[in-house]
Amino acid sequence: MKNLIAIAFLVMVLSQPQKMVQADAPKLRAGASVVDITPTVFPVNMPGGFNENPATSAHDPLSSRALVLDDGSTTIAMVVVDSLGVDPDVIEEAKKSAAGQTGIPIENMMVCSTHSHSCPPSNATSGRPGDVAYRATILSGIAESIVRAQQSLESASFGSNQHALPDEVFNRRWYLKPGKMPLNPFGGLDQVKMNPGQSSDVLDRPAGPTDPDVQIISIVDDRKRPMAMFANYALHYVGGIPSGQVSSDYFGEFARLMPSRMRGRGDFVAMMSNGASGDINNIPFGVTRPPREPFEQVRIVARKAADAAWFAYNKIDSHRADVSLGMREREVTLAYRKPTPDQLEAAEKVLAITSERERAALPRLAEAYARRTISAAERPDHVTVKVQAIRIGDLAICGFPFETLVEIGMELRQVSPFSQTIVVGLANGRHGYLPPPRQHRLGGYETWLGTNHVQIDASDILSGNLREMLDELHAETK
Repeated sequence: MKNLIAIAFLVMVLSQPQKMVQADAPKLRAGASVVDITPTVFPVNMPGGFNENPATSAHDPLSSRALVLDDGSTTIAMVVVDSLGVDPDVIEEAKKSAAGQTGIPIENMMVCSTHSHSCPPSNATSGRPGDVAYRATILSGIAESIVRAQQSLESASFGSNQHALPDEVFNRRWYLKPGKMPLNPFGGLDQVKMNPGQSSDVLDRPAGPTDPDVQIISIVDDRKRPMAMFANYALHYVGGIPSGQVSSDYFGEFARLMPSRMRGRGDFVAMMSNGASGDINNIPFGVTRPPREPFEQVRIVARKAADAAWFAYNKIDSHRADVSLGMREREVTLAYRKPTPDQLEAAEKVLAITSERERAALPRLAEAYARRTISAAERPDHVTVKVQAIRIGDLAICGFPFETLVEIGMELRQVSPFSQTIVVGLANGRHGYLPPPRQHRLGGYETWLGTNHVQIDASDILSGNLREMLDELHAETK
């Protein structure tokens, strides 16, 4: 009898640590929401080009889509907004509002933009009544989407994977054949050109790679029913939107299609974020594509992306509820690029030209970039930007507040210590294009002063910070 009691006592003692581990293991909760942020006052301007492009109606809804995750000790919020690029001040104001209502720390919120070129500005405080009214719409919509997602938290499980969709991503920076390079707006010659056209007499080869993967984060409930999906694809907007209408482009159409792919709950929420796609678009250079009706190519790309996301979902071996969360945010101060005295003088001379004949002889966009050069000279010396890294189990997410060129994202994915890493562009603001130094040396639209705003080695500085943050987060898993 004494031996039996001793054995029973030993079994009880040995079992305690396991019970403690089980009791302390994270238990994931998740909530997702969609808030309509379509303009209600028209006309509104659709920025993104060099001329005004007013819209008088909406082709399809614009949304702020939020996913909130909670492991019992850490809560994070990830928001995807249909916008060219939400102003950093608007984002911070929306975060503060959401934090006051939810208790989620501001530094644990990532708000990223899709970069649809058919969306109104987010920060207008003067001008058209529609543009001014829209600032309040998008600000309150972002905050409300976070609040609603937090209020809908429930037990959930997480999974992730990816599936390649290479046939809709094309690098738009090209080397041209000898003698075919036009003058840039500053009167010089670049080594590469953005969107060089389709002529085989002009095209030589692309100046960079593409990232073909549609990556997904999948959230299911306790009954294994799909609740939410956060997707990412390194592709600029598609365009071809009906004239005079706002649109969420393929990002919104993807979100509309995914419930039918997943056949989940009635409140299933999907969102598509913009990856490192600063030099990637949907134009197959050197290939003749049949004409499309307005919005048709958006539907084609969204359908293929939705299919790829479904294939990625079906590659997930299992969803886990015992994943822990982590997040890091850093503020990094960068120098603004400034024109040299010679560049400033040249810009002033361009704008001083009054002869129509002389103006017609200027390189394309010379006047626009002369104005941008003068504006660059008037900027402060420095700007502070935010970069973020998120850990969900063995998956990482990195956020850049720029239109980040694809090779920056691909390199970060390659060096990450995590099994899967998603790179999100236009996260927490939009500060222009972010080319790596190698691409700066080649020139082209994405590198021009006035398109790229910060110091030439900014991508190295920001990537270095993100690598350190990824290492810190990975150390938490050991």
